[in-house]
Amino acid sequence: MGPVTDIIFVLFLILVSAALLGTLALWARQALIIGYIIAGIVIGPWGLGWVADTRVIGALAEAGIIFLLFLLGLDLTPQKLFELFRQTTLVTLVTSVVFFVAGWALGLAVGFSQPDALLIGATCMFSSTIIGIKLLPTTVLHHRHAGEVIISVLLLQDMIAIAVIMALQAMGKSGADTMDIVMPLLALPVLALGGYAVERWVLLPLFRRFDQVQEYVFLVTLAWCLGMASAGHAVGLSYELGAFLGGVIMATSPIAQFIANRLHPLRDFFLVLFFFALGAQLNLDVVPGVLLPAAGLALLMLALKPAAYRLALGRVSESRGLAWETGWRLGQMSEFSLLVTFMAMQVPLFGGDAIILIQVATVLTILASSSIVVFNFPTPVAMSRRLRRD
Repeated sequence: MGPVTDIIFVLFLILVSAALLGTLALWARQALIIGYIIAGIVIGPWGLGWVADTRVIGALAEAGIIFLLFLLGLDLTPQKLFELFRQTTLVTLVTSVVFFVAGWALGLAVGFSQPDALLIGATCMFSSTIIGIKLLPTTVLHHRHAGEVIISVLLLQDMIAIAVIMALQAMGKSGADTMDIVMPLLALPVLALGGYAVERWVLLPLFRRFDQVQEYVFLVTLAWCLGMASAGHAVGLSYELGAFLGGVIMATSPIAQFIANRLHPLRDFFLVLFFFALGAQLNLDVVPGVLLPAAGLALLMLALKPAAYRLALGRVSESRGLAWETGWRLGQMSEFSLLVTFMAMQVPLFGGDAIILIQVATVLTILASSSIVVFNFPTPVAMSRRLRRD
């Protein structure tokens, strides 16, 4: 079978392969995104070659990231943000620095350039929301508190990731200088105030008047999300940051959770394309050359993160058991690590080998960490009845 160019049949191939390999991933008690990434590897240009041109899929995949960050913003009301940050700001900042230095040092030790080593270090700072949240029970009081701790750490990491993405966005512009970074930062509060005014005096009155028409609410929300994304891009920020800001502004709306629930399926569809595109862009000819350092990076993070979280959380009076469990649940690299590599591909400063190394290490840590959590801690998908908790 040769390369397929018909977009409808390409989507058919992507969704069928993602469904089949996603089923295998669930059967093996692994994260679904592993199945999606492997699907991209198998039928992408470096595998069977059935989907040879991933540029269109990559463009569609960016929409998934826009919706992901918009939905993240919808969960961040100012009150919740303040309370969560108060709990774990110091823990998150200290551990992020530790993980950054460890990844940067390993990158230099195995021969990468200073920019590549800094990129490796940056991607080590984040833990996976999928492992952290999706595998956490909510029916036991202990795990409700663990969930609050995990969510607060992940939200702070997301803020750091957005800052990294902003920096990469600026670096990706040809001829970028200091003003290319400063001007978007100056435009950020203007965009926030303008968005707040539109949300308060245009969107909320419309929602109050027509909130019974769900299709209308859904349509206006999509327009708001993509409008803020486009406005962010227009003022020199990224589509993703504009969408995130739009979500934060709308988080105080009484229908924010209704909107979030309605957008989840659309976001999930585009995220399938995003992770497929990442797998399809994984150059299998290069992987053997980075496999050893990638495995070393994965092992370093799998050992370092649980220990670092155990020590840091213990310092803020969390119990020893909860601190260890939280550390193991956050002991991997993140989907945001993959997103950062997605942005780094547009910056000539970074080498392809470093990007491939990060992608391989992220997949390895997600595979290993999800297995550790499923086999040792209570989860909704535990193989043991003793550990299975919803």
